[in-house]
Amino acid sequence: MRAISSEGMDVGSQGGASAGSAKGEEKKAEKTAFDVKLEKFDAAAKIKVIKEVRTFTNLGLKEAKDLVEKTPVLLKQGATKEEANEIIEKLKVAGAVAVME
Repeated sequence: MRAISSEGMDVGSQGGASAGSAKGEEKKAEKTAFDVKLEKFDAAAKIKVIKEVRTFTNLGLKEAKDLVEKTPVLLKQGATKEEANEIIEKLKVAGAVAVME
């Protein structure tokens, strides 16, 4: 068995530190696109929730009803933080629980 010499070779940082700091920067970058997910809704408020879902999805009545009945379901993708908060608040008033992801 022979010992391998590392003389003349650059074996210092092989990207380990760089990769770690790049991950940290990604986490610090503020998210700009959010998804709104319908978690649950009050059965008595189902019609109100369907009407509200129709206002921001541009779906027909049957499509919106089918979507709401699949709860938990993703309602909107790529919304701004303000838009997502507005949708969540409107759904809350209608009797639903929605979250921003």
